[in-house]
Amino acid sequence: MNFLKFIFGVFFLTLIITSCSEKQEWTELFNGKDLEGWTAIENPNSFKVEDGLLVCDGPQSHLFYTGDFKKGVFRNFELKATVKTMPGSNSGIVFHTQEQEYGPLLRGYEVQINNSYEREGDFQELKKTGSIYGIRNIYYPTVVDNEWFDLSVKVVENRCEVWVNGTKVVDYIQPDDPYRPKNDKWKIFSAGRIALQCHDEQSKVYFKSIQVKSLPKAEKFEPLVSKEWDTKITKLCMENFPVIDFHTHLKGGLTLQQAIDNSIKLGVNYGVAPNCGLRFPVTNDESLHAYMDTVKAQPIFRGMQAEGREWITLFSPEAVSQFDYIFTDAMTWTDHKGRRMRLWMPDEVFVENEQQFMDELVGKIENILSQEPVDIHVNPTFLPAVIAEKYDELWTDERIDRFVKVLADNKIALEINARYRIPSEKILRKAKEAGVKFSFGTNNTGSDLGTLDYCFEIQEKLGLTYKDMFMPKKQAEKPVLVKGLPEKITG
Repeated sequence: MNFLKFIFGVFFLTLIITSCSEKQEWTELFNGKDLEGWTAIENPNSFKVEDGLLVCDGPQSHLFYTGDFKKGVFRNFELKATVKTMPGSNSGIVFHTQEQEYGPLLRGYEVQINNSYEREGDFQELKKTGSIYGIRNIYYPTVVDNEWFDLSVKVVENRCEVWVNGTKVVDYIQPDDPYRPKNDKWKIFSAGRIALQCHDEQSKVYFKSIQVKSLPKAEKFEPLVSKEWDTKITKLCMENFPVIDFHTHLKGGLTLQQAIDNSIKLGVNYGVAPNCGLRFPVTNDESLHAYMDTVKAQPIFRGMQAEGREWITLFSPEAVSQFDYIFTDAMTWTDHKGRRMRLWMPDEVFVENEQQFMDELVGKIENILSQEPVDIHVNPTFLPAVIAEKYDELWTDERIDRFVKVLADNKIALEINARYRIPSEKILRKAKEAGVKFSFGTNNTGSDLGTLDYCFEIQEKLGLTYKDMFMPKKQAEKPVLVKGLPEKITG
């Protein structure tokens, strides 16, 4: 009797192990020969097989997996695809969706595939590969066109994680009753088809492999952020508004991975910048290249904080152009008596005559922004502690007009600085009227990255849209390559 119990125990244990093993197996959905198991709706000719590759190329359409595996319906699963985009192409992988006759799919979530597509006309597409489209957007391209890359998606109950070439870029946990406008009410986790998107006739995207692994039912995950925060970020993502903090530093023990983890948790994209200039961590082309090696292929924007006025003599334009963008401020300069000031250091500030100091400050800002090839002016309108309480009095209309004009004339973006809560709403309104672009920045001094509260406050008050916001320029359009580096800053 004991022997029979033993045999039956082994038998059932084997069944359990086999069952678990089967659940963990990957199933290839594309056979490399034809579209067996797939159903195209709207424009079937937009999908074809060429040289063993599944090609999305033609008018807008969707290709649904309707094969035998799980009968084409998935709830919890992992998916990995090997993908290549042609320049200017756009596609996506939609899950928890269902067939519909035409138009963008209303049900489920789309994982965006877009490395360089911008879209012609009034709307500019900013969301890059790995985004959960309109829910958690990423704006930095982690991969490039004409090269194969791996896109991985893991969906468990109310959570979706996305990896690009093995690097996590999104980790979204949907709260109960998430914010969804009426037209987007079905963009939630449920169960349904997996579909590929063909965006338009100018887009050509290749899939070499599409594999899926089913996952068991699990407990729901607790959101990592408050319902209020989730609603705020989701609203902005749906409006294509780039929630990017372009002004962060690895200071106070903050590591790059910690910054990335915070970005993924909050849904805020970061630009991480080293301080570059005389007696700073990055002082020449060699140290610049060494820094770039440490942030290569990381899910961040790479910014350069150009320090002091000497920075233009320390680097080559080719080296500087490796950064996604350059920013500087007017907090370090030499006054009419030859005294080098750092305005945030009380013992290094000399204000003998307030009006003379302000005129000199505005003149320095004009010289810096008209001559240095930068993208963003940060810590803008900052005043040293000794006169900070007179901010509104000292920033007169005439000085504001000069400040706004030099920004507009040189197409330099203006930072909305969360740390100092500057510039004032009055200055920012004038800048908007002049067509100046804006960026968000916290300028952290330690491991606490701070919040963007002032930035969001101004965004609402001024009604800023994505069209008002700065985005890094294409390589050939970067100011440092267009204008070059001046030999010295005059004035």
